[in-house]
Amino acid sequence: MSGRDLYFADFEVGQTFTTKGATLTEAQMLDFALHYDPQPFHLDKQAAEASIYGGLIASGFQTLLVSFRLWYAERIMNAASMGSPGFDELRFLKPVRPEDTIHVVAEVLETRPSQSKPDRGVVRILYTVRNQNGEDVLTYKVLHMFRRQP
Repeated sequence: MSGRDLYFADFEVGQTFTTKGATLTEAQMLDFALHYDPQPFHLDKQAAEASIYGGLIASGFQTLLVSFRLWYAERIMNAASMGSPGFDELRFLKPVRPEDTIHVVAEVLETRPSQSKPDRGVVRILYTVRNQNGEDVLTYKVLHMFRRQP
Protein backbone atom coordinates (compact mmCIF):
# COMPACT_ATOMS: atom_id res chain seq x y z
CA MET A 1 0.00 0.00 0.00
CA SER A 2 2.95 2.37 -0.39
CA GLY A 3 3.03 5.21 -2.83
CA ARG A 4 0.14 7.19 -1.40
CA ASP A 5 -0.37 9.52 1.50
CA LEU A 6 -1.97 7.69 4.41
CA TYR A 7 -3.98 8.99 7.33
CA PHE A 8 -4.41 7.47 10.78
CA ALA A 9 -7.31 5.16 9.79
CA ASP A 10 -5.28 3.71 6.89
CA PHE A 11 -2.84 1.98 9.26
CA GLU A 12 -3.55 -1.54 10.54
CA VAL A 13 -1.63 -3.66 13.03
CA GLY A 14 0.56 -6.15 11.15
CA GLN A 15 0.71 -4.06 8.00
CA THR A 16 4.19 -3.85 6.49
CA PHE A 17 5.86 -1.52 4.04
CA THR A 18 9.18 -1.99 2.24
CA THR A 19 11.14 0.93 0.84
CA LYS A 20 13.45 1.20 -2.10
CA GLY A 21 17.17 1.00 -1.39
CA ALA A 22 19.99 3.50 -1.08
CA THR A 23 23.69 2.83 -1.45
CA LEU A 24 26.02 4.63 0.95
CA THR A 25 29.29 5.59 -0.68
CA GLU A 26 32.59 6.05 1.09
CA ALA A 27 32.51 9.76 0.21
CA GLN A 28 29.06 10.15 1.80
CA MET A 29 30.22 8.34 4.93
CA LEU A 30 33.36 10.46 5.26
CA ASP A 31 31.44 13.69 4.70
CA PHE A 32 28.82 12.80 7.32
CA ALA A 33 31.49 11.73 9.81
CA LEU A 34 33.47 14.92 9.27
CA HIS A 35 30.43 17.06 10.05
CA TYR A 36 28.50 15.04 12.63
CA ASP A 37 30.25 11.96 14.02
CA PRO A 38 34.05 12.28 13.77
CA GLN A 39 34.94 9.03 15.51
CA PRO A 40 38.06 7.48 13.93
CA PHE A 41 36.31 4.35 12.61
CA HIS A 42 33.92 6.62 10.65
CA LEU A 43 36.48 9.13 9.44
CA ASP A 44 39.98 7.64 9.18
CA LYS A 45 40.58 4.57 7.00
CA GLN A 46 43.76 3.50 8.81
CA ALA A 47 42.22 3.91 12.25
CA ALA A 48 39.11 2.07 11.05
CA GLU A 49 41.23 -0.85 9.79
CA ALA A 50 42.91 -1.08 13.20
CA SER A 51 39.56 -0.91 15.03
CA ILE A 52 37.26 -3.77 16.03
CA TYR A 53 35.39 -3.14 12.75
CA GLY A 54 38.36 -3.88 10.49
CA GLY A 55 37.47 -1.05 8.13
CA LEU A 56 35.49 2.10 7.59
CA ILE A 57 31.84 2.02 8.71
CA ALA A 58 28.95 4.47 8.47
CA SER A 59 27.82 6.34 11.52
CA GLY A 60 24.74 4.71 13.01
CA PHE A 61 23.17 8.17 13.00
CA GLN A 62 23.74 8.40 9.25
CA THR A 63 22.13 5.00 8.76
CA LEU A 64 19.16 6.14 10.86
CA LEU A 65 18.75 9.35 8.85
CA VAL A 66 19.07 7.60 5.50
CA SER A 67 16.46 5.07 6.61
CA PHE A 68 14.07 7.89 7.54
CA ARG A 69 14.62 9.51 4.14
CA LEU A 70 13.84 6.21 2.42
CA TRP A 71 10.64 5.88 4.46
CA TYR A 72 9.61 9.46 3.73
CA ALA A 73 10.23 8.99 -0.01
CA GLU A 74 7.53 6.29 -0.08
CA ARG A 75 4.89 9.02 0.52
CA ILE A 76 3.27 7.01 3.28
CA MET A 77 3.27 9.69 5.93
CA ASN A 78 3.82 12.92 4.06
CA ALA A 79 0.26 14.29 4.10
CA ALA A 80 -0.78 13.36 7.64
CA SER A 81 2.32 13.31 9.82
CA MET A 82 2.07 15.49 12.91
CA GLY A 83 5.53 14.59 14.20
CA SER A 84 6.62 12.11 16.80
CA PRO A 85 6.90 12.09 20.57
CA GLY A 86 9.94 9.83 20.32
CA PHE A 87 11.91 6.71 19.48
CA ASP A 88 12.27 3.52 21.51
CA GLU A 89 14.71 0.62 21.40
CA LEU A 90 17.17 2.01 18.86
CA ARG A 91 19.71 -0.75 18.13
CA PHE A 92 22.78 -0.70 15.88
CA LEU A 93 23.07 -4.38 14.99
CA LYS A 94 25.66 -4.59 12.24
CA PRO A 95 28.02 -2.08 10.63
CA VAL A 96 27.13 -0.48 7.32
CA ARG A 97 30.15 -0.33 5.06
CA PRO A 98 30.97 1.67 1.93
CA GLU A 99 28.83 0.59 -1.03
CA ASP A 100 26.29 -1.25 1.16
CA THR A 101 22.74 -0.77 -0.03
CA ILE A 102 20.14 -0.46 2.69
CA HIS A 103 16.36 -0.52 2.65
CA VAL A 104 13.66 -0.37 5.32
CA VAL A 105 10.91 -2.78 6.31
CA ALA A 106 8.34 -1.01 8.49
CA GLU A 107 5.76 -2.95 10.49
CA VAL A 108 2.76 -1.37 12.20
CA LEU A 109 2.75 -2.59 15.81
CA GLU A 110 -0.07 -0.55 17.29
CA THR A 111 -2.68 2.07 16.40
CA ARG A 112 -4.34 4.15 19.07
CA PRO A 113 -6.81 6.99 18.55
CA SER A 114 -6.18 10.03 20.72
CA GLN A 115 -8.61 10.27 23.62
CA SER A 116 -8.17 14.01 24.07
CA LYS A 117 -7.64 15.19 20.47
CA PRO A 118 -10.11 13.67 18.00
CA ASP A 119 -8.23 14.97 14.96
CA ARG A 120 -5.37 12.47 15.39
CA GLY A 121 -4.08 9.09 16.48
CA VAL A 122 -0.79 7.43 17.35
CA VAL A 123 0.79 4.68 15.24
CA ARG A 124 3.70 2.68 16.66
CA ILE A 125 5.99 1.32 13.94
CA LEU A 126 8.97 -1.03 14.10
CA TYR A 127 11.60 -0.10 11.52
CA THR A 128 14.09 -2.74 10.44
CA VAL A 129 16.92 -1.54 8.22
CA ARG A 130 18.50 -4.27 6.10
CA ASN A 131 21.54 -4.40 3.88
CA GLN A 132 21.80 -5.90 0.40
CA ASN A 133 22.36 -9.36 1.93
CA GLY A 134 19.10 -9.20 3.89
CA GLU A 135 20.96 -8.74 7.20
CA ASP A 136 19.39 -6.50 9.83
CA VAL A 137 21.72 -3.56 10.50
CA LEU A 138 19.47 -1.26 12.55
CA THR A 139 16.13 -1.47 14.33
CA TYR A 140 14.04 1.13 16.09
CA LYS A 141 10.46 1.81 17.11
CA VAL A 142 8.76 5.14 16.61
CA LEU A 143 5.52 6.62 17.89
CA HIS A 144 4.06 8.68 15.04
CA MET A 145 1.18 11.09 15.38
CA PHE A 146 -1.06 11.03 12.29
CA ARG A 147 -3.90 13.31 11.39
CA ARG A 148 -7.25 11.72 10.74
CA GLN A 149 -8.71 12.09 7.24
CA PRO A 150 -10.32 15.52 6.83
